[in-house]
Amino acid sequence: MTGAFTDYPTTPSIYDETVTTDGGVRPGYEQISTQFDTFGLEDVRNRGEYVSKSYHDQGVTFDFEGEERPFPLDIVPRVIEADTWSHVEAGVAQRVKALEAFLADIYGPMQIITDKVIPRHIVTSSNHYHRVAFDIQPGNGVRVHVSGIDLIRDGEGAFRVLEDNVRIPSGVSYVLTNRRAMTSTLPEVVGTHRIRPVAAYPSRLLRALRAAAPSGITDPEVVVLTPGPYNSAYFEHSLLARLMGCRLVEGRDLVTQGGRVMMRTTHGLQPVHVIYRRVDDDFLDPVAFRNDSVLGCPGVLNAARAGNVTIANAVGNGVADDKLMYSYVPEIIRYYLGEEPILPNVDTWRLEDPTHREEVMDRLDELVLKPVDGSGGKGIVIGPQASKAELDQLRTTVSASPRGWIAQPVVQLSTVPTMVEDGLRPRHVDLRPFAINDGEKVWVLPGGLTRVALGEGELIVNSSRGGGSKDTWVLSGDGRRTRVEPRAQRQVQVGTAPQVALKRSEAEPAEQEQQQQQQQQQQREQHQLADEEVATC
Repeated sequence: MTGAFTDYPTTPSIYDETVTTDGGVRPGYEQISTQFDTFGLEDVRNRGEYVSKSYHDQGVTFDFEGEERPFPLDIVPRVIEADTWSHVEAGVAQRVKALEAFLADIYGPMQIITDKVIPRHIVTSSNHYHRVAFDIQPGNGVRVHVSGIDLIRDGEGAFRVLEDNVRIPSGVSYVLTNRRAMTSTLPEVVGTHRIRPVAAYPSRLLRALRAAAPSGITDPEVVVLTPGPYNSAYFEHSLLARLMGCRLVEGRDLVTQGGRVMMRTTHGLQPVHVIYRRVDDDFLDPVAFRNDSVLGCPGVLNAARAGNVTIANAVGNGVADDKLMYSYVPEIIRYYLGEEPILPNVDTWRLEDPTHREEVMDRLDELVLKPVDGSGGKGIVIGPQASKAELDQLRTTVSASPRGWIAQPVVQLSTVPTMVEDGLRPRHVDLRPFAINDGEKVWVLPGGLTRVALGEGELIVNSSRGGGSKDTWVLSGDGRRTRVEPRAQRQVQVGTAPQVALKRSEAEPAEQEQQQQQQQQQQREQHQLADEEVATC
């Protein structure tokens, strides 16, 4: 193989999305390979460094171990072909619909427990199941307004769900900024591909939030509630508020009066109807949760119960993010939708089950163990990479609290070429597609956030662990933008001698129209000239 991916290494047991094991370039990347080869490796590297500097200047940063850093964007895009995306899109939408039905059920009639599909204690023992949210009815019945479903591709290239995020999924701001950065940095490459746009996300989100307003409100006031500028995702909060044209507020900007939420403004208190909150449940309402919280608004949960304000996403959604609950989602899909899951889970052992626990304890050095309420890759133990002391400590911890852990096999995430010091090398990636539910349809953003583990062999892609991102291109059709050549004009053949002008009736229709337009233009100019002469006199 020649081109940008010459000498690019592949591993038979790992699915590389760009290069096949025999060295061929997959269809979605052929054009990119040719163009990168034309640029040269040094030019591609310089463009990547330009993106990093521009991100720092624009404040596109994240918190890494207490330090604000530019969010790493790799210069090589991740390409997903149209047919593959259709499968992913359908699977994500199916999962969101099932989780919507599940949340409405467990905070209401609990029929799924009555029918013994899920044991009661699995739900009620979750740290994110909040009884104070029981029987709160959202304005249009939607609890998961925004979701981020984390996906990986296994050794065969098949997409699998790694985990669900229906509490406060983050990262969509990087999808939007990555696309703008890539368009300005690689205009030649972007311009030759038919890439589905992502710019509609803010308007889609605003439409869904307005649709969730309390009954009878025709022109709802929507606000974005942020913990403040010291939060690691503050860039995203401010960006979404600006793009939606909504006010960005902190808890101190809100107050409840008579069961309604009001916002302090320079013109006095104004009603708020929808709160797109980026504050965790525990800090949202000091009356219902932590009484020492200064990030939320006292009484906001009572206002939601009274039907005077909608909180998006709904309080208590975190029970569906519980990784133990994740293992039951295939059954949840079958129960509520009567369908087979389109996107399968990763195989999972429930350590609260004695049989599963016994098997896992004998194989700790082969498996990945995850805390059920962990996020950002925190607490994950990869058995093959752990020391004997770490495994012994893990065994003690799991035995003391088996409900708090699940186990999964080590899945070799797919790889995509990534610019590192040694050139283009394979790095593991995952994908977080974002979905918006407006009560009528679940819309999936074409692409989502691709996170990439920048360390060689590293499997944890989270930015909190030093990971970066890629712009995700979902192609439309065959993905290629072709130049449309102008249609050649018909030429009229005439004899060489004697030359005879064609009669008007014999002229081409297009020529007749052109002559008529020229005559009309001449008449307009003559009339205009005559008017000017009269005016001069």
